[in-house]
Amino acid sequence: MTIRDDIQALQTAMNASVIGQERVVERMVIGLLADGHVLIEGLPGLAKTRAVKAMAKALAADFTRIQFTPDLLPSDVTGSDVYYSKDGAGEFRFQPGPVFGNILLADEINRAPAKVQAALLEAMEERQVTVGSNSHALPSPFMVLATQNPVEQEGTYALPEAQTDRFLMKILVEYPAPADERGVLRMVRNEELASVSGTPARHSTQQAEAIPLSVVAAARAEIAAIHVAEGIESYIIDIINATRNPAAVSEELGRLIELGASPRGGIALDRCARVHAWLQGQDFVSPANVQAIAPDVLRHRLALSYEAHGTGRTADEIIADLMKLVSVA
Repeated sequence: MTIRDDIQALQTAMNASVIGQERVVERMVIGLLADGHVLIEGLPGLAKTRAVKAMAKALAADFTRIQFTPDLLPSDVTGSDVYYSKDGAGEFRFQPGPVFGNILLADEINRAPAKVQAALLEAMEERQVTVGSNSHALPSPFMVLATQNPVEQEGTYALPEAQTDRFLMKILVEYPAPADERGVLRMVRNEELASVSGTPARHSTQQAEAIPLSVVAAARAEIAAIHVAEGIESYIIDIINATRNPAAVSEELGRLIELGASPRGGIALDRCARVHAWLQGQDFVSPANVQAIAPDVLRHRLALSYEAHGTGRTADEIIADLMKLVSVA
């Protein structure tokens, strides 16, 4: 059994638990293999949290969860120094917070204020947490999977640009197809029956054992060796530069895009394209790999103009237009 087979088994296990969201599952796996963080956006009830828990269950990883609320404190995320006293002698010891896990579910991340968001910045970028004068390394791998609701505004805080840019991808969760929704109904009924009867739930496809994290490390090593031609590098750079100077590509795009992607966006596009190619069984990156992953990498990195919002243009529509105008080198 190859490393790719193990990763496909991970996807199969997740798809068995989250029916009708194959694209979301694939993007989550791409984020894992690209060593990045993923922001998952969708309406309530679309299995965002369930998808994260399915990934954690299918992996032999430490899973932690933070339910973001307006009264959350930074120390509730990172941990804090706690005073211990014994036999008249006292000392401060670091008590790790929930951020110290392999997979962190940041549920409804936009419900916490800016000071809590800032507590995650160092962890997401540098894989460490500084409390007082000491820095504490996070476990490896470390991945933040954050969820948010796009329509609810009461009691929410917009994520700062420094936070959103640290997410490798932003995944949009759509409604399932009617046939898939029928499968969801049957799966939930089966789980309810298993719960009251005390017998294991019968899934059409079920993974026997959790996949060790060593498989993820081995997959990342293979992905690092994927060949990226100079023409593909130029293509990625041209796409990123087009988001920064849209007027040079199209007068209309110049009116719709205020700010483009940072260099981190180009790095993310390169990483995700290599993972996408590896999952397809390729040992090189093609333009199709870049094009497939570009919307997920760029949609949260573009600042749209007032005209774009006023005319109802979405980031995905604008990215689609931009991709048509940027030619392959």
